[in-house]
Amino acid sequence: MLKRTHHCNELRTAHEGETTILAGWVNTYREHSKSLVFIDLRDRHGLTQIVFDLADSPAEIVDVAQGLRREDVIAIRGLVRKRGGGANPKLDTGEIEVVAAELEVLNKAETPPILPDDQEAEKMGEEVRLRNRYIDLRRPKMQRILETRSKVAQFTRAYFHQRDFLEIETPLLIKSTPEGARDFVVPSRLEAGSWYALPQSPQLFKQILMIAGCDRYIQIPKCLRDEDPRADRQAEFTQIDLEMSFIDQEDVLETMGGFATELWKETLGVDIGEIPRMTWHEAMETYGIDRPDLRFGLEISDISDLAAKTDFKVFTGAMEKTSPMGSGVVKAFRVPGGVEKLTRKMTDGYSEWVKTFGAGGVPTTKCTG
Repeated sequence: MLKRTHHCNELRTAHEGETTILAGWVNTYREHSKSLVFIDLRDRHGLTQIVFDLADSPAEIVDVAQGLRREDVIAIRGLVRKRGGGANPKLDTGEIEVVAAELEVLNKAETPPILPDDQEAEKMGEEVRLRNRYIDLRRPKMQRILETRSKVAQFTRAYFHQRDFLEIETPLLIKSTPEGARDFVVPSRLEAGSWYALPQSPQLFKQILMIAGCDRYIQIPKCLRDEDPRADRQAEFTQIDLEMSFIDQEDVLETMGGFATELWKETLGVDIGEIPRMTWHEAMETYGIDRPDLRFGLEISDISDLAAKTDFKVFTGAMEKTSPMGSGVVKAFRVPGGVEKLTRKMTDGYSEWVKTFGAGGVPTTKCTG
């Protein structure tokens, strides 16, 4: 068996003249003639062009290469040379190619129901991709996602290990506890009529660990919640779970702020800089939500002083109301370019939408001066 010496995104012009062994899937196949075949060989790292040429490759190897098709799994031994006909700028390995001297077909593929192509995937329904998950996961985008998840997990463990956290696994079969969703349950074989629950989170266990003296705990656990799926909720998910003792709010902000900053830099090479801080009150007053997306702007302003000078009953009526939180207010936000972009139909639609949250509507005005 040919055992690979390089992956398919590794070879460069510095390797010219070296013998290499590559293994992977046939990504594309091009037969220019009976004596010349090109394939792009793919593994999770990338692509390398392989050449089967009667002028440089054994005839029996070229014959076998003519029978290769997409998604066949092969290994080849060959010589790295500068790519003929000019470099391919779309590939990291686009300046070289490998002339095959030996070929081993590890597995012949039947005609695949789908192809691991990112552009083709955009045209498919998600159900089709999931039914053929083993092929869909071969796509470059999916491979990058898996690699990023792996990097995040490795970095997380290293970051918290350096800060004296203990990584501790908590039980998966537990007693049902009151939490925010329904439990998944597992019947007990030994105790008829009894059930285990699967944890919605390790909350109780990490509190036990704090009481037990394990003052810094970290885990990357699976959590399971029997609830209807939504955009940000799934029945099964993974979270970074931690707990600390003998700390205050500043310790939490410093630890998690440093983690977020270093994580982005380490995994994506992005320096997000110092993370801005705001109080809950500032967030609610300025953005109306305790987890604002600062990319959108649209800051809320208190215009109660202006509203008090009008005869508009919607404003005056709102300001006359009182609650445990204080007297009524009138707030607004400005949409830059809204005069041209927001039609009457759109603003009426927003007004109907906010009524689903209990609001009376959304008064709007356009300023052109």
